[in-house]
Amino acid sequence: MKKIIYILAAIAVLSCKESENKALEKEVVQVVAQDATIEITPILTDSISVRALDYGNGNYWYAGSKGSYGSIDVTTGSPTRGLIKLNEDEDVEFRSIATTSNYTYILTAGNPALIYKIAHKDGAVEHVYTEVEERVFYDSMKFWNDDEGIAMGDPMGGCFSIIKTYDGGKTWGKLQCTELPDFVPGEAAFAASNSNIKILGDQVWLVTGGAMARVIYSDNRGSNWQIFNTPIIAGGEMTGIYAVDFYDKDLGVIIGGDWNKKKDNKYNKAITRNGGKSWNLLSNDAGPGYCSDIIFIPDTNGQELLAVGSPGIWWSGNQGKDWKQLSDKGFYTVKMIDSMNGYLAGNNRISSFKIDRK
Repeated sequence: MKKIIYILAAIAVLSCKESENKALEKEVVQVVAQDATIEITPILTDSISVRALDYGNGNYWYAGSKGSYGSIDVTTGSPTRGLIKLNEDEDVEFRSIATTSNYTYILTAGNPALIYKIAHKDGAVEHVYTEVEERVFYDSMKFWNDDEGIAMGDPMGGCFSIIKTYDGGKTWGKLQCTELPDFVPGEAAFAASNSNIKILGDQVWLVTGGAMARVIYSDNRGSNWQIFNTPIIAGGEMTGIYAVDFYDKDLGVIIGGDWNKKKDNKYNKAITRNGGKSWNLLSNDAGPGYCSDIIFIPDTNGQELLAVGSPGIWWSGNQGKDWKQLSDKGFYTVKMIDSMNGYLAGNNRISSFKIDRK
């Protein structure tokens, strides 16, 4: 039976403590730090799980369970809240998000797959894509520019589900299996933190898990694809790569592990210096175990990394050779716009943070 979609787009601005309303300060780090500490400040506490976090148009944007989405003003720290329901009795869960100059896009996980387009100017919400199929499950979404974007989902019908837009999210089309590389039965992706796609220039890297832990790569925005193997643990339902980031076209990192063995820090993180063609393990049997997101910290010359997951937060000042655990507070995803300040999202909370170095 066809489901009716209702949109409740009322946004409520939530008050925050004056001490939390701090503007982000820009700082360029000139040397590699030897040590770091972190200060975490709660911004939003609610009974929602937030796995999708992005930055655009002066705000951090988030989306999560129970149809929740919203933004956080960088200068004031004040969050807004919106709500989308599938119908009067059924919530949707968002695990993918992407921002452009004028819009934020949010994508549900599970059946049906739904994409909504939110205008930064007035908060208007537009439903732009629907895909109904029992096996549908999208994991991540990113945009190259204001017009062209991509989303990745688990395999269906013999290949990974990949949809693209060329008109600013007004319409989306699905790539045919003949346009995509083969997958291994049991190979999939993880909607853990909107972090298994990385876009840089015309390039895009997609990462997988399950039966295989591989990197799917295109240097022409998805017109042609290559597959690169990695040393990350694979073979189990919850093993593989959970997140990827690239500092430039050559230097990249991946992280993941085994969700069922979160303390295991073997074969769960790796680095590439040739654009993903080959990968070398990082600090094997040391540093963080299972993590769901990893980023190069901005303005640190590709030296500093931040990895987060439900077991805590880890920092490296030398491209993952050595690590320090900054906190045992668990989060799903992280986003930074300068070398010191950023936001974390997780189960029941969104927090701002500041990194201090020695």
